[in-house]
Amino acid sequence: MDANNLEKPTSESPTASASNALNLTWSFGLNRNIPVVNMASDDRKIVLYVTAHTGVLYDYETNKQELLQGHCNSISCICVSNDKRWVVIADQGKSPTIVIWDAQNTVPVQTFFDPHKDGELCIWDWTSSDNNLLHILQLDGDVPLQTHISFRPDDNHILISNSERQVVFYSWESNELLYDVPSLTDKDFNRTVGNYCQSVFVRNVIRAFTATSVGNIVVWDNKGKDKRGLPLKKALKIVRVQEKAITYLTTIGNFIVTGDCLGHVKFYDTEMRLTNWFNNINAGPINSISFASNLSKTVDLERNDYPKDATIHGDAFVIPNFTVSTSLAQIAHIESDGSRVEPALIQCIAFDPKGAFIACGFTNGIVRIMNAITLEDLPQAIFKYSKDSISHVCFSHDCKYLATADDDFAISVYQSQLRNDDEPWVYLGRQRAHYKSIKGLIFGIALDTNYPRLISIGKDRVLVEYDLVKSTKDDLQILSTDRIEQSAVPTCITWYPPITKENFLLLANDQFKLKLYNSTTKMCRKTLLGPTYGSPLQKMEILLQDSANDNHYLAFITNDKVGLQIVPIDGNPHRTMTLMAHPGNVVNMACSYDGQYIFTSGGSDSTVFMWKTNIEALEAAVHLGGEGMVPFYNLMDGGRDGELFAELENYFYYAQIRTQGIDTMESRKVSTKVALQQIPYIMRALGFYPTEQEIDDMINEVKFSQYIETEKFVEQIDLETLIKLYINHRPAFGIPPDRLNQVFQILGVEKDGQYTIDRGELLKLLQSKGEHITESELAECLGTLLGYSDIGGSLETASYYPTGNGETLLEEQLSEDISANAFADQVLGFPLTAEDETLTN
Repeated sequence: MDANNLEKPTSESPTASASNALNLTWSFGLNRNIPVVNMASDDRKIVLYVTAHTGVLYDYETNKQELLQGHCNSISCICVSNDKRWVVIADQGKSPTIVIWDAQNTVPVQTFFDPHKDGELCIWDWTSSDNNLLHILQLDGDVPLQTHISFRPDDNHILISNSERQVVFYSWESNELLYDVPSLTDKDFNRTVGNYCQSVFVRNVIRAFTATSVGNIVVWDNKGKDKRGLPLKKALKIVRVQEKAITYLTTIGNFIVTGDCLGHVKFYDTEMRLTNWFNNINAGPINSISFASNLSKTVDLERNDYPKDATIHGDAFVIPNFTVSTSLAQIAHIESDGSRVEPALIQCIAFDPKGAFIACGFTNGIVRIMNAITLEDLPQAIFKYSKDSISHVCFSHDCKYLATADDDFAISVYQSQLRNDDEPWVYLGRQRAHYKSIKGLIFGIALDTNYPRLISIGKDRVLVEYDLVKSTKDDLQILSTDRIEQSAVPTCITWYPPITKENFLLLANDQFKLKLYNSTTKMCRKTLLGPTYGSPLQKMEILLQDSANDNHYLAFITNDKVGLQIVPIDGNPHRTMTLMAHPGNVVNMACSYDGQYIFTSGGSDSTVFMWKTNIEALEAAVHLGGEGMVPFYNLMDGGRDGELFAELENYFYYAQIRTQGIDTMESRKVSTKVALQQIPYIMRALGFYPTEQEIDDMINEVKFSQYIETEKFVEQIDLETLIKLYINHRPAFGIPPDRLNQVFQILGVEKDGQYTIDRGELLKLLQSKGEHITESELAECLGTLLGYSDIGGSLETASYYPTGNGETLLEEQLSEDISANAFADQVLGFPLTAEDETLTN
């Protein structure tokens, strides 16, 4: 490869110039379980391989990629026509597809959706316009799943396939597809056969060959035809060609080619005589072998250093260059002219903000700090203070501190002393401030200073800030600890961009909410509806990108998607977009320093994708959702003209009446605003029942919304702001009816096929768990729910059930053991219905 080209990777994928907000431009890694195909010819040097759900045509001379996108599931197999013109890619999973590509133009020419069922063999005439299905054959149930299939090179009416224990031969004519399963056991030749690997035909040879896991090659020959005219096969002989397992079998010309678990490639003639071998590849066990297109029309043997074969005559061994892939996820290109091996390795690095160091955290708890140029460990910069895997690593903005989080819920901090060449980094301290896994670790900058701040957030719903100023050797101090959620679990954290005078932390949780917290007081200042694309946000990062309209942009990942959101965030879903990033989970994300690229890692698929951002496309898509309040009206059932909006208007004006007094005879003053104290009543009337903490958050969100600019509190709220408040704070998808059953299963005891809670225990739980509630408050709530008090309780009518004892109310209405159905029907006032019915909160 040209070293200059390596610095400028480019992609010529058709999707790279598409008008999407995110476009896949580069893919790192490969699926080691899928064969790598050598697509090279005289005019280009290309290999085809698979990463996750994308095929990659990689030109290793010009360092360019062409990405074949069209699958939602993980790709399971690929094949290429003999002339290397046509590429077929198939996936497995829900709604599998087969896509046929023109490799020269990287254009899909045919697509087959849900092509067939398990155990079926289908043959298509794919060149016809109607995707003509020529034959479909359902194999018998005793024939196991076939893992490899190929045509006979000189007769496409004959095929061979195999599983680990059986080989199947097929023959098809215009009207019938037949198959034969010859038997072969260890007793037939008095030797171990082994598990079958692959089976192939050789051009112009009737016999077929199957490689096995014990180093054997099974030779199959004809034994006549049955009454249907199907040619029958039998095992002619078993040839032991080596001691170790053969892992791949293919052909080139009249040679049979094997790859084995030692990483060797061997060539045999049709009589199974060893002709040549390559044992200096040193890339690991062979997973695939693929040859370039035919040799140039003329080969100058005098000018080329081709090796001699192993025959008596010692003729030049002339074959095309070939590529092997290995189980170590390596690709090696072998030039048969001189047998030169060029391995292509895959590496991953992370830099500090100034690009001087690389910090690596390992699964054994080791942290290593290396020079970013030489990749050599810094002196005394290998640390082992954790027994568990390192989960987070980050540098401070000035590179004076390095912080790590591990799976033991602990934070470790290292301090730089760059003037000390013998020990440039030292261990500062370690703190186990969380009791559940750490979900985020970030450095920030202290207000009015340039000193670093270190903050962590855990699955325990605790936000911890560390005091780096007062921390000393072996003593990492905690500055503050704040519980920031009641029921939601934080999933990630980042700094909100400085677009306001107030400094915010942005947190996402598993209830599809984004929350802004004042970085000093840790008060929740705003709650917003986050992206709702199947799973909550797992990581997010602000893009450092200039914008003509002063907008900022948030990059994020969910379990399987990557997306962008326009900042400032307001809950409008049309300001967000996502794409399927990987067929499995997305485990990590990083952004380039200029915000032009986003990198996503697929974890188990061993793939890293590089996405090009297109901010103009994202901005253009916003207008499709409507201007002003239209997107928020559309989030309400029925929209602007629906019943819910009409009810909200009625509640809004009724709240004005309540403020002025229900029983007064004075003239009413109609206004466009209501007092903040009416917010919880309107929300409950709409079917959203917030906790006391959520009520405080909603009121504070409006109350302090203009305080930084005006130093005055907002005491009233208008209808549009109330609608946004309702949309952003209510549960994103409601609460499913089965949630109540789950609670009773956790807290109750199984009795007569259902879970029940003792009546007294239920009252104790209601008063001691969650938000504090007194016995009189509980009695008032139960009195209202059970119909003893007027709706609204004492706050509405200044009266409630006089008993003041919640247990007495329950004794009169409920049995001693309370089930979920009884609690829902008799106390809450609704029955538990079908699983797909959704309650409001």
